Amino acid sequence: MRTADLDYPLPAGAVAQHPASPRDAARLYVDRGAATGAAHRRVQDLPDLLGPGDLLVVNDTKVLPARVAVVRPGGGSGEVLLLEPAEGTDGDEGWWTALCRPSRRLAAGSTVRSVA
Repeated sequence: MRTADLDYPLPAGAVAQHPASPRDAARLYVDRGAATGAAHRRVQDLPDLLGPGDLLVVNDTKVLPARVAVVRPGGGSGEVLLLEPAEGTDGDEGWWTALCRPSRRLAAGSTVRSVA
């Protein structure tokens, strides 16, 4: 699978910047399959939504605020999302595993400039 297959438009206002207060007021997307359709609910609704034998998958990953706007070698704009520290090819520290957008034209080893 290509990571580009997972891209979709997401308005900036749809990305939570702070936890919901109270926490159980956080939005919840419920998908029960094609026959029923999807619904927008709240975490506080979970007891009414779950039944015996149901599986609840919780994503408890932490997201680093590590998105960097960049200028590409040809002058176009892009974005780099730093995922986790990685060892450099020569053993140096300071290397990161990252996702680049758009990735289809950024060749391995390319250098980009941050737009700070």
